[in-house]
Amino acid sequence: MSIPHADLVIIGTGMAGVGLARALRREGDTRRLTLISADSGDDYSKPLLSTGFAKKLAPDKLAQRDAETLAEALNATLLSHTTVSAIDPEARWLTLADGSDYAYTQLVLATGAAPRAPFAIPSDCAAHCFSVNDLDDYRRFHAALRHGPARVAIIGAGLVGCEFANDLHAGGHHVSLIAPESAPLPRLLPEPLGHALGETFIEAGMQLALGRSLERIARGASDAVQLTLDNHQRIDADVVLLATGLAPRTALAAKAGLEVSANGIAVDRTLQTSHPAIFALGDAACVAGVNAMYVQPLQASANALAKTLAGTPTPVHFGAWPVIVKTPLLPVVAYPPLATPARWRIEADGTDMTALAEDKDERLIGFALTGGCVRRKVELSRAAPALLG
Repeated sequence: MSIPHADLVIIGTGMAGVGLARALRREGDTRRLTLISADSGDDYSKPLLSTGFAKKLAPDKLAQRDAETLAEALNATLLSHTTVSAIDPEARWLTLADGSDYAYTQLVLATGAAPRAPFAIPSDCAAHCFSVNDLDDYRRFHAALRHGPARVAIIGAGLVGCEFANDLHAGGHHVSLIAPESAPLPRLLPEPLGHALGETFIEAGMQLALGRSLERIARGASDAVQLTLDNHQRIDADVVLLATGLAPRTALAAKAGLEVSANGIAVDRTLQTSHPAIFALGDAACVAGVNAMYVQPLQASANALAKTLAGTPTPVHFGAWPVIVKTPLLPVVAYPPLATPARWRIEADGTDMTALAEDKDERLIGFALTGGCVRRKVELSRAAPALLG
């Protein structure tokens, strides 16, 4: 029996994989294309996952089209709920989890990133604990909250934790935000701006337990869980959302002998891996030493790689694209510096704050804005250095 073959196989149907497929078709690329998805393969915009509760959106409302319709639009084969267990780079074939093989001419890894699991969840609490990294995750999380206002404990005050905190609060739920850092968004904001966001959350009615670590999670009274913090504070929750960061999915690439690091699958500026027939982009990729898990670098990568695969090698460029944090209670925009700044120069009028990161020669290398100051994002983006020029 012959092995199925595609000219190009893309593993992953998130924004990176689907964005690349669309860009290829825009380039006029008509090759046989197969997309392999570990989840449903439905087409959706990942940034909308942390805005659905405020808008009262059911999971199916977030899906722009189902996998079958997406495959038809892309003139592609889409294998949903399919996992790749191994890659043979020299033979140019994949082994799927069911033991079958799939051959390719070129391969793209758009495997994304997976939620970090900083601690083990007791088995009797697992049904109450969630992470949301794709539409299938959102479906499960939404189902757990379908009966009305609930007590939601969010572990982690980074980008995902803060966006969901704002969204769940706006959706009528009772939110507790727990993190070891002293202020929200520690990787994006200098501490004074983080404190401004935290104070805004508290004024809105959220409970914040910052500077605190989780010591124990156990079943509580009734159908709930109880979280015990390192200061012996106890928080009861109906649902726990784990927002403790993401790690690039590199295991499949590493198993195939490709060069990987803690920052992702190593690729050059054309997004080629250490094997000439295999490429990577999106959250899984570390481009010339830079891993940028944000929408704009992902889109730039998809457009550049489509040109490369179509026969015109095109190095990717990441401009100075700031991160727009979806916290309507206090708007936040940040362009974090790659290097530790010599100083942060901060100007504040209440919660309207501008923070400029400068190097030792007083050159702008990053910025953070809150409240009404977010309108400066275009001006400052033009003045800041590119993420990957």
